[in-house]
Amino acid sequence: MIPSDPKKVTAICFANIDVPKMHTLEMARQQGAYQFLPTVLNTFSSEHIVSEMKISGLRGRGGAGFPTGLKWSFVPKNTGKPTYLLCNADEGEPGTFKDRDLMRFDPHLLIEGMIMAGFALGVKDAYIYIRGEFIHEAKRLNDAISEAYAANLLGDNILGSSYSMHLTVHRGAGAYICGEETALIESLEGRPGRPRFKPPFPAVEGFFRCPTVVNNVETLATVPAILEHGGEWHKAIGTPNNAGMKIFSVSGNVKKAGNYEVPLGTTMRSLIEDYAGGLQNGSVPKVIIPGGSSTPWLLAEHYDVPLTYDDLASAGSMLGSGAVIIIDETADLIALTRRLAHFYAHESCGQCTPCREGTGWLERILTRIESGQGKQEDIRTLEDAAKHMAGRTICALADGAAAPILSLLEHFPELVEQAIAEKTS
Repeated sequence: MIPSDPKKVTAICFANIDVPKMHTLEMARQQGAYQFLPTVLNTFSSEHIVSEMKISGLRGRGGAGFPTGLKWSFVPKNTGKPTYLLCNADEGEPGTFKDRDLMRFDPHLLIEGMIMAGFALGVKDAYIYIRGEFIHEAKRLNDAISEAYAANLLGDNILGSSYSMHLTVHRGAGAYICGEETALIESLEGRPGRPRFKPPFPAVEGFFRCPTVVNNVETLATVPAILEHGGEWHKAIGTPNNAGMKIFSVSGNVKKAGNYEVPLGTTMRSLIEDYAGGLQNGSVPKVIIPGGSSTPWLLAEHYDVPLTYDDLASAGSMLGSGAVIIIDETADLIALTRRLAHFYAHESCGQCTPCREGTGWLERILTRIESGQGKQEDIRTLEDAAKHMAGRTICALADGAAAPILSLLEHFPELVEQAIAEKTS
């Protein structure tokens, strides 16, 4: 159970993650799942729920960090069209693996959060768009949804109330780009997953051109605790403008890679040393990738930066999805950058010319440098191509592809120059 005193909260989404058989409805209910749902359905108004979400300060946990309550408030009412709720479970950002654990070990938490969110938004049909490779997680979700239907937690007149909602799991086909909300919508409609121009934003014109809210798994899994304990309770956790707990997926050169849920404002050093067991080699990291592979790199001097949206932005990077990748002195940064370039070249949907051509160009140049065929002019070409890709496409994939290249050239230009000089001499 989650304490009502915010000072004593050690986890929200992962509060019951280690309870055996937590994926079953029986065990989930023993731990308090759906206990507060009748109160929400029978006594809360839509306006009250949205207000509490605004007060809570919850920001989207998928990467953008947009205030959740504000996002919900953008949905127009009385349009004559249905409103849809879509859960973005297409977790494809390299380094991120938190949502799959939530779906695998505590799927009813996500389902309960979606019911409450759907009730607030007047949703009759909701969907979980899950990454195609998550076969086990999709099965867990479908099994949990079947249990929820059998217990009248989903379907018509939920728990005897006047609210009805149907929930469907839709498996993607393994495309990273479908983590972008409009590409997800395109794919869910049966078309190739390619981002849309915005505006109009999904809240106004999304799934089948109807009002749509797209939220991340962790975001929706936080909703039940906020509505049970109140927005002020959640706001008291973390720091101003960065409220609540956050799950960080820690990987790389650490002793205990894994998912750790900590209050926002926890320092990077504390996350790595107190939770992830410290570095495998050395005392401070050479490179910190703080929010997934698409975020700019930080250095050892940022080891004590607080993990908040604002502090990481001030440091020159982003909190992103919360995927912290720690790189020590043993790593080959050129090889790392080339592998990331290959990923983005492979995952580009090809819709925008700067991304379609630029990602492949970056990969080819880095491959040439790594294999000993690099030229001095490649350095300028890499920088020029990366800078002219970023900010010039419909979605941010090109920005993500450019980030590692620009970080390498900014912080470690001597490594690239040395690789070219040694291989060509």
